[in-house]
Amino acid sequence: MHELGIVFYIIRDVKKAALENAVEHVSAVVMNIGEVSTVVEPLLRGCELKVNTIPAITRCDNCGEEYETVRYGRTCPHCNSDNTWLLQGNEVEIKEIEVT
Repeated sequence: MHELGIVFYIIRDVKKAALENAVEHVSAVVMNIGEVSTVVEPLLRGCELKVNTIPAITRCDNCGEEYETVRYGRTCPHCNSDNTWLLQGNEVEIKEIEVT
């Protein structure tokens, strides 16, 4: 997903949570994110985006090993197979919404 698309989903979810809880201003959004940009939205103006990076990990179906995706890419460093898939590091989750 493109970063701008991620931002729009974050804004949508934060606005929904704010509306459900009668919140008029959000001061920070704490997220867990797989490896975003700022948008001017009245509810979020001046809001701090706190991002916790989740390391990308890939799993090899040939040898069963897991390894750092960023360091080695798609090819398994243990057996040189490209029969691999991203295990973690592509997810986005809103962990907390701080309000004032």
